[in-house]
Amino acid sequence: MRLLIADDHPLFRLGLKVALEEEGLLVVGEAKDGLEALEKALALKPDAVLLDLKMPGLDGIACTEALRARGFSGLIALLTTYQEPALLLRAKRAGADAFFSKELSAAELKERLLRAARGEEAFRPPDLPPLTPREEEVLRLLAQGLPAKAIARALGVSPDTVKDHLENLYAKLSAKNRVEALEQARALGFLP
Repeated sequence: MRLLIADDHPLFRLGLKVALEEEGLLVVGEAKDGLEALEKALALKPDAVLLDLKMPGLDGIACTEALRARGFSGLIALLTTYQEPALLLRAKRAGADAFFSKELSAAELKERLLRAARGEEAFRPPDLPPLTPREEEVLRLLAQGLPAKAIARALGVSPDTVKDHLENLYAKLSAKNRVEALEQARALGFLP
């Protein structure tokens, strides 16, 4: 299997290359960010591209989308330490074939890559926790640009209750703030 590795950490990239080549795989290229990965993948046409999820330029998900939009049909696997369900679902929707932890050994990674290439390892992002009806209401009002106090008035609850609902939403959507929550909610289909 011919591979392209993209990661913004040079030592990790080098270590992964050496480890996978010791396992009998051929690394035909390396990239330090998503833009370089996109260019090299289209030029080198590897069997598989291993993309770090978080990279400058294009992150792993955006690079996956760009590769698929440009007709890349090889295996795309995201490598990461992040396991948030929302990220996994976004990766799947972008066209990734696999999502692997950076904590795998080289032998485990090779085996899982080969299984994915044979279609024996389905990408199964975990189910997102469902939003409660009240969380859905809060999310819709948040999308209208209402601040917490206005949401509380609209729902007839206290601002503290709205803050609790917002914290739950942020956790379920793997978001740090309202902007990220709205972006994730749209990407995951909770909002139009």
